[in-house]
Order: sequence, then structure tokens, then C-alpha cells
Amino acid sequence: MDLLIGTSNAGKLGELRELLGDLDVRLLSLKDVGLGDMDVAEDATTLEENAELKVNAYSKASGKITLADDTGLYVDALDGRPGIYPARYGGPGLTPKDRRQKLLGELQGVPADKRTARFACVIAVANPQTGETTSVRGVCEGCIALEEDLSGGGFGYDPVFIPKGYDVTFSSIGVEEKNRISHRGLAVALIIPVLRRMANES
Repeated sequence: MDLLIGTSNAGKLGELRELLGDLDVRLLSLKDVGLGDMDVAEDATTLEENAELKVNAYSKASGKITLADDTGLYVDALDGRPGIYPARYGGPGLTPKDRRQKLLGELQGVPADKRTARFACVIAVANPQTGETTSVRGVCEGCIALEEDLSGGGFGYDPVFIPKGYDVTFSSIGVEEKNRISHRGLAVALIIPVLRRMANES
């Protein structure tokens, strides 16, 4: 079975390829199917709605079973901001580092025990042949670090997010460990049975 990964985010694409690597499917990127320039407006008000907007648009355009996700970061001390729009936080034209620095700036003076936050990831899968769309949600509790972690890897807000039970950020815990505990890793674990069923049916 071919499975199209509906994202233009290189970091997310790499992470999903890693998480889905044990599945007996051929993973395709948007560029692989000629949709590299296709942009889907994410103008809904929930992660579920945005994930389904993307997955339905890409599956319809490609004719392939498609997976897409939408991720939110909710910081309690900021009344839940940046929420469902972490990639737009601070306005247009900012780099991921700029957005992380804005987040840290807004939390300046907030003590460590008040910096609680959580990542949520909704993964949706759509089969254009059957019309089926299924979505699942994974959540990772944690907190926002006092400063950016420049020692590791990761992408997006990984350098400032410390998962619960750890004393280092996503950037420094290692790819395998991150994939086991992260919001996206937990959501993938829930969607894998759906993908296996679709592969058997196709």
C-alpha cells in the first residue's frame, strides 16, 4: 500500500517516516506525487478539524490513502497560547527560533513550577476510495524550559519543551526516546492499527 504523508514540514516528515518505518507500506511525500506546492488553508478552530482539512484535500488531490497531522502547544501561564497555531505564533516572517524566543520572552519571570504545558497531536488518515476518514489524538504533558536548549537536535519547539518526568528538552533526549513518549509518537501508535487494516483491505 502507498501512504502519502501530507506535510511540507521537513522535520515532521522525517519524524513520521521514522515512526511509521515498521509498517509494510510505501511512504510517499507530497513532492513524490507532484503536490509539493499545494497549500491547504488551516483555518479551522480545532486540531481535529485542521488535520481532517489537510488529509481530505491531499487524499482527494492524489487519489491515495493519506496521513496528515496537526499539532498544538498549550502553555498554561499564557492562557493556552500558542494553542493550535504554534507555527504562526508571533506573526508572519518569523523563524522557528524567533518563535521560541518570543515564547520564552512572554514567560520571563514565570517560575519553573508555573511553566506547565502540553503538546497535542491529532493524526488523521483518509482513504479516498472508501471515503473513510479516521483521527486520533496523542498528548504529552511537560513544561517550558527557562532557556533554549542549544545542545541537541529536534525542530519547532523541541529545544524549549521538557516532557514530564525528564529534566532535559525533547532536543536532548534522543530520537528513539522522544518517539516513544511524544505527542506524535503516541498518536502514531493509535493510528497504526487503522493503517494496517487499510493495508489488508487494499
